[in-house]
Amino acid sequence: MEIKEFLDLKNPPKNIYYKGNLELLKKRKVAIIGSRKISSYTKNCVINLASLLKKVDVCVVSGGAIGVDINASIAAMPNTIAIFANGLDNIYPKSNSKTIQEIYKNALALSENKDDYFPKRYDFLLRNRLIIALSEVVIIAQADLNSGSMQSAKLALNMNKPLYVLPQRIDESQGSNYLLANNQAKLICDFEKFASLFGAYKKENDEFLEFCKKGVTLNEALQIYKDKVYEYELEGKIQIDGIFIRVL
Repeated sequence: MEIKEFLDLKNPPKNIYYKGNLELLKKRKVAIIGSRKISSYTKNCVINLASLLKKVDVCVVSGGAIGVDINASIAAMPNTIAIFANGLDNIYPKSNSKTIQEIYKNALALSENKDDYFPKRYDFLLRNRLIIALSEVVIIAQADLNSGSMQSAKLALNMNKPLYVLPQRIDESQGSNYLLANNQAKLICDFEKFASLFGAYKKENDEFLEFCKKGVTLNEALQIYKDKVYEYELEGKIQIDGIFIRVL
């Protein structure tokens, strides 16, 4: 299979194997990538941003790894493309097996390696060039200074892809803060405004979310809305902080 975005690479893949919905390749695509060891704050940001991008029919591209990648895919499902270093019959990492199987069924998975291939360390860097090439814009959600995510940022800059980062504390994401400080990336400080760059964003009039914005306790919400509270938590729309609920 041939994918036009890969043709201009210095080392384009010889083959592309896939599972899932090839129609997703026709959508506008944004990469959300970053650290495997993410903070709760970053996780919430990634879920919120990927959900908003899905609402404007953008396809979120990532690498299926633990941390930033898999949370971006979960939130964007089924508008997500995961590109793997391993062959698609050899699911890796195993901890993401359930979500990866869902990607195979309802979204799209790509790999340049044969189905039973087990990846070497360098395969992940090779995989990253495909994520960057396929995407219109690249978002580094959280990254250490010496990390694969920073290698991806370098690839994005070399390919002239617009590079964005999330607001972070100084000591939690030194890589993305470095990109910002050196004018190599732009800051996303308003997720809804960013999503609207890709299409008309229609804000939902959600009675439950409006109720939660008033500052309510978990018990108050459960008494009125019951199971919807936990459904919205799983979908990344709210966060339960102790006895209180916070809208994301």
